[in-house]
Amino acid sequence: MAGKKKSRPVVTGAVLLALVGTSGYLTLELRKQDDQGVTEVRNVGVLEGGRSTGTKETGKATWSRLENPARSVLRGSDGQIEAVFTDGARTATLTGPARTFQEPASTASKVSTTDWVRLMPEPWAKGAQEKKWFKDWYAEYKDSKEDDIFAFAFQYVAGAPEKKDERGTVYAGDANFGPLNTSGAEGGDLRLEQSDFYDYLQVPYPFRDGVVGQPESMRAKSIDCSGFIRMVLGYRARYPLMSSDTSGNGLPRTANGMARSKQGVDILPLTGISAKDRPAAIDQLQPGDLAFFKLDTRTGQRLDHVGMVLGHDTEGHLIFVSSREEVNGPTIGDVGGVSRLDGNGYYAKTLRSAKRL
Repeated sequence: MAGKKKSRPVVTGAVLLALVGTSGYLTLELRKQDDQGVTEVRNVGVLEGGRSTGTKETGKATWSRLENPARSVLRGSDGQIEAVFTDGARTATLTGPARTFQEPASTASKVSTTDWVRLMPEPWAKGAQEKKWFKDWYAEYKDSKEDDIFAFAFQYVAGAPEKKDERGTVYAGDANFGPLNTSGAEGGDLRLEQSDFYDYLQVPYPFRDGVVGQPESMRAKSIDCSGFIRMVLGYRARYPLMSSDTSGNGLPRTANGMARSKQGVDILPLTGISAKDRPAAIDQLQPGDLAFFKLDTRTGQRLDHVGMVLGHDTEGHLIFVSSREEVNGPTIGDVGGVSRLDGNGYYAKTLRSAKRL
């Protein structure tokens, strides 16, 4: 959550050990509650679940339209999917070389995928394939192996090597969730929230509304769940960023702000925050979508966690990546609840909405 950042007093090592021990106990309890349930996985890919509304031949390419959500699908001359573009969204899913994403420090899950998620310069609309901006963009990226949004995301998991820009600023590498909460004043959370991407970078960041984000030294190399999404989609992929949930134009600061904003397209519309408001089906989710959760009763009506859909792991479970305090940073891990959207696990049961930016 966003808000005024506060410094915390230093406490003894004994207190820190007690906090860590308590967190470990809570993590074990969460994992006990993370029952497997009945996993329903349908091999629908990114195209199924909608009705085709016609095709258009463009040389060797075939364009078709699908609904729910409205989107355009590009197939090659062999009939294989080359790309999917959703009306109103700037993220596009392109088919490329197979890759495997894994995080052995926290989970045995592996996601092998041919999906590459990239950010277009403009939101998609029906017929945009005829626009110059799209033709130029697609010609540049259709066969590109340049880092995409997923590659960016995994440059912050445990053990990721540091990357520096020409000024010497470390812009990627193993990230923390946030500094230890040494006072326990926020309900016993092990680590503090409110670490944004510029805290990780340790450089001031000028937003377009005139606000300058000022990093705190104690939050160096730290990004909370929404800060992680803002790092990956905003700072790295260049999606516009708001300075808060209310100022500016772009991606808001918090998970709640993102979920309730008008940015992008609602794939699983938010209907409420209670258990009965869990989406009934997740078939329309595709790689790169943002998933929003209600984890903590202390946050009232606010949604309090966000992650990015990565795809199905090698066991058929739909996995997401997010920054979490139990793992202390970006993860697809199992600690404190497995990172699955299907079944009846901790995060699956607390899923409330999703959108495509």
